[in-house]
Amino acid sequence: MGGTVLLVAGAPVGRGRLVDATSVLPVLSAVAPGVLAGTDTAHVVELADPLEPQAVLTRLRAAAANPDPLTVFVVGQLQLDRRQRLPHLALARTTPATMRYTGFPWHWFREELRLRAPGSTTLLLDLHADADCWEHLRAHPLDSGRGHAVYGRIAPPPGRRTVGQPSYMKAVATILRSGHRPLPERLHQQALTRIADEGKGAGVGIVLGNAVPTMPTMPTMPTMPTMPAAAPTAPDPHAALADAVRSGRHADADALAARWEQAAVRSHGPGSDEALHWSEVRADLAMLAGDAVRSCRTWLAVAGARLAAGQPADAPAVEAAVDRAHHQWGAIGDASRARELGPALAELRGRVPGRRAGALDHVRRQLEQLQGA
Repeated sequence: MGGTVLLVAGAPVGRGRLVDATSVLPVLSAVAPGVLAGTDTAHVVELADPLEPQAVLTRLRAAAANPDPLTVFVVGQLQLDRRQRLPHLALARTTPATMRYTGFPWHWFREELRLRAPGSTTLLLDLHADADCWEHLRAHPLDSGRGHAVYGRIAPPPGRRTVGQPSYMKAVATILRSGHRPLPERLHQQALTRIADEGKGAGVGIVLGNAVPTMPTMPTMPTMPTMPAAAPTAPDPHAALADAVRSGRHADADALAARWEQAAVRSHGPGSDEALHWSEVRADLAMLAGDAVRSCRTWLAVAGARLAAGQPADAPAVEAAVDRAHHQWGAIGDASRARELGPALAELRGRVPGRRAGALDHVRRQLEQLQGA
């Protein structure tokens, strides 16, 4: 069985750097790909000191779309953006003032991994937080999503004029260089023991370690809707959806999600988080089925519903919906269908510019070209 490994290591260049993140990459790169992934063979993607959040997003999205087992190693530093105070992974060009646009929002990990089958994804994290983010995390645990295993540590900021070391991840890499990959929980415990024995465990910070829940849920869905007698009988619908997609039964997957969506509308109302959750699932299913028109139209409807419910234009769920609508609009091959959806996207982009500079201008330019097609 094959696997996929995504290695992300980076931190701001210059005085803002809290951790020497990329120093661990040579050690990790010396480990056989199959050992990194815990599979017979593996494809490894390495991002060292990435400059742009979109570059990280593109690689993460591609890795998440592969149904094979996925292991994500992340080494770097966490900081809050000043506007929304959400944790971001700082990248090479990140400064405190530009965090919102040059950092990688941590909730993007959660968003991109949410449709993966339970038990197929493992995250190993070695993160340092600046003082502000450290205080935030003590009251608000880092949310990496459910349905996959998360192990590692978040260290407090190092002393003044010092740069922290990714000692946890170096311990993980050293253990893996033996050629044997323990189960993730055992690997995690061995790494913690090793850095403690070597005197590098002082200030280890917040220890991350969880078991994969038996009922993975998707973001923005606090509770599962109560299903009527005619509803599907599955304790885990997301796993059933993932199985259907992997086997190419896209119509069956959409039909199942539609039944859950209808039940949520009946139980909670059309604008409820429960109903919108299932609309988002159906938008993702349309994307996986290669139906960019249906996916774009659904994401546009989700964004409009969230705005109509009073959610702010810079709310993560609103931005994510518009960004996904924009992405799927760009994937539409039929010029007439793209022209049909373009004005609605442009109107939304005017209200929700998102984090990528020039997004509205891009839509307008594309519309002009489509008018001449």
